[in-house]
Amino acid sequence: MTRPAAMSSRAGRRAADAAAFRAAYRRYCWPTDGLDGVQLAPFQVLAAEGAAFVTRPHDWHLALAERLRAADPALFRPTATAMVDTTDEDSVAAAITWWEELTAGGGEGMVVKPMAGLTRGTRGIVQPGVKVRGREYLRIVYGPDYPAHLDRLRQRGLGLKRALALREYALGVEALERLARGEPLWRVHECVFAVLALESEPVDPRL
Repeated sequence: MTRPAAMSSRAGRRAADAAAFRAAYRRYCWPTDGLDGVQLAPFQVLAAEGAAFVTRPHDWHLALAERLRAADPALFRPTATAMVDTTDEDSVAAAITWWEELTAGGGEGMVVKPMAGLTRGTRGIVQPGVKVRGREYLRIVYGPDYPAHLDRLRQRGLGLKRALALREYALGVEALERLARGEPLWRVHECVFAVLALESEPVDPRL
């Protein structure tokens, strides 16, 4: 390929990447006036006066989210969900298809969560959720041309990030329980500031 042709091809790819990036983020932009137009899509209710809900099963949270949506459909959007039996290949395949259709239609992705709340495994607390973002949404996270860097991105180690996430989760649970018990605000802030301190660790925040 001649140099002008190579430059033209590269410029064409960059223009296409920029257009895809613009299309990806515009799905999450709409006009608002104060709180009018702001929308939430809840999938978990953290706490209420007198109780933290971290041990409640996930279907309990989803049922409560549906009640919120029914009470104020202008503020709360429906949360699409899929129950998956990870020991059943057909169930897993159906979930993959569901995710592909969701993200192809402009959805950000999904959060994979265990059904039980505050689940413990052989190595301690199980990570409470894992984000599985759609292919196009990842342009917002990693940049317009991220597909060209997939091989490098796949090689990154996630051990440190997972360890930090579990520590932040434990601190978040403690903060919620202190708040629900009505403890002084400074006691809640202790946990919050500890989370902020962990966020200062040199780990790629986009993981």
